[in-house]
Amino acid sequence: MSRFDAATLREVDGILRAAARAEIMPRFRRLGTADIRTKSGPLDMVTDADEGAERVIAAALTEMFPGCVVVGEEGCSADPGLADRLATADLAFVVDPVDGTANFAAGMPLFGCMAAAFEKGEVVAAWIHDPLGDDTLTAARGEGAWLAAADGTRGPLLRVADPAPMGAMVGCISYGYLTEPLKSRVAARLPRLAKTWQLGCAAHEYRLLAVGHTHLSLYNRLMPWDHAPGSLIHAEAGGYAAHFDGSAYHPATARAGGLICAPDEASWEVARSALLEDEGLTAEAGRSQPAARVGAA
Repeated sequence: MSRFDAATLREVDGILRAAARAEIMPRFRRLGTADIRTKSGPLDMVTDADEGAERVIAAALTEMFPGCVVVGEEGCSADPGLADRLATADLAFVVDPVDGTANFAAGMPLFGCMAAAFEKGEVVAAWIHDPLGDDTLTAARGEGAWLAAADGTRGPLLRVADPAPMGAMVGCISYGYLTEPLKSRVAARLPRLAKTWQLGCAAHEYRLLAVGHTHLSLYNRLMPWDHAPGSLIHAEAGGYAAHFDGSAYHPATARAGGLICAPDEASWEVARSALLEDEGLTAEAGRSQPAARVGAA
């Protein structure tokens, strides 16, 4: 029997909600210049809300699950090797305390608080909390994905959008971290889709996928706190995902190779061909580590 039964899933959801209420929302649109810092570069930001929420979430998870490993985005900034423990720990959590930090720092209401649970390298549960809407996308492996309200009420199982022709697809295409010439190729081909967005927030992009409001997403940089929660939620909502070269994606080990999420495998093939393929560039740009496909045991 999974340790993540309905009550446990709600309790972890409550941890994210409590952190959002105590550390994130009181700082929204109230940050001073001293409360915002950069890490690896000007586009890699951290705020007091990120650090405070991560501390609260990590402390609550270790109290609830003694001996678990907590891999937070901010903790990995100080100790990059911490993320390697996701692949081997009996129980580990990856935490993104404020996904969409640049949006949050700019006062834009597009940010989320995310977590995923790993058992021996496999993602088994996931949460994407919207602090403004005060609801949480939740998934447990093999049990589907759903939206949980603030009072704990569980909505119906979520389902990704129905497949559509390329010209009718709506997608969140994040091409900023692609390298040339693939970056320019993807940018030039965006008009092949009906509409594209870049939200600067994987939490809300995965939410759009899981509830069926978008068909497609494309990413290049694959940090586990950005994609572990959403990849399970997307898979449990019936979606299909793989690296650019068609190989399997596993959040515990993959950091590169790109990722396309689509309603099904046929749609994924159409999207890859339309956005990436030309003169062998897909295979060159999309090589990745061997891993288990999203949704696979």
